[in-house]
Amino acid sequence: MDDKTRTELEAATFRRLVEHLRERTDVQNIDLMNLAGFCRNCLSKWYRAEAEDRGVALSDPESRQIVYGMPYDEWRAKYPEGSQRRPKGRLRRFAEALIPDCGAVIVGAAAGGRHRNGDEGDYGGFRGHRGRAAQITDRAH
Repeated sequence: MDDKTRTELEAATFRRLVEHLRERTDVQNIDLMNLAGFCRNCLSKWYRAEAEDRGVALSDPESRQIVYGMPYDEWRAKYPEGSQRRPKGRLRRFAEALIPDCGAVIVGAAAGGRHRNGDEGDYGGFRGHRGRAAQITDRAH
């Protein structure tokens, strides 16, 4: 397969993945993080990083709109059930089983708090996601 065809197939696959995630609003970012190790916010950050590597200026809100198909705040307002459907008690017990005394920090972030990098209400802001307990337990949001 030549490089041009491969690039076209990869681009079409990315567009299909993004469209699938736009349609599956029942799948929340936290669910994606837990199962796949990435979420919609990760995709938007990777998109922005690739744009920057190529000299294309793209803001976080612009890259999120590309992935979400609408402004991020609009998406959150339109599909709020994810933050309401997950029992905080279960998430807290899970977090505290992993890292004692950090459940409140994780629950606060998942319930709409802020991560230390300013991201709100999802795990997309934790760099490296898995294996970085020090970042999760850092209480300086």
